[in-house]
Amino acid sequence: MQLYFDFTESARREVIVAQLREHIPDSEWASLMTDVMRAHMPKKHHHGIVEVRETISKLAVSQAVKDHMSAVYEILAQAEAQVHGCGVDETHFHEVGNWEALLNTMIICQAVVQLHPSYIMATPVQTGSGKIECAHGLMDIPAPATAAILADGIPVCEEKLEGELCTPTSAAIIKHFVQEFRTF
Repeated sequence: MQLYFDFTESARREVIVAQLREHIPDSEWASLMTDVMRAHMPKKHHHGIVEVRETISKLAVSQAVKDHMSAVYEILAQAEAQVHGCGVDETHFHEVGNWEALLNTMIICQAVVQLHPSYIMATPVQTGSGKIECAHGLMDIPAPATAAILADGIPVCEEKLEGELCTPTSAAIIKHFVQEFRTF
């Protein structure tokens, strides 16, 4: 099975989840969500990669899901370290460290593991445009960490829609899973 993601209008985590959901029958999706809820994701803010690593290691999910989640968050930590000029283990997560970001990442990783695609393709990524208020104040879209991840070989849409349509977490998920980008 091959997966194809359309990120021409948005590349946010909920879009990734929705597009994966289209490939999983209702009964299997219900089972996947039950497994996710039983994983015991703590409802807390994770302040850095060390804390995220500890949380992932304790989750009641398969090693494959843990490996994918770890890879996604290592991409995030690398980007944050690059943007802030610090070591990876010294990065401080703001929005990307909230429990919902980890939970959505776990759902996406669980769905990909369940689908076990042989190949994953996607369109160029819609980053959005404008400004966003975040922990560091008012910033241009894409946020610096998002831009750093996308600059590593991920093509973006030329036409920019309004708003933040690709977050650092979604950019890291895309970088980790997508093997080829093309327009269909």
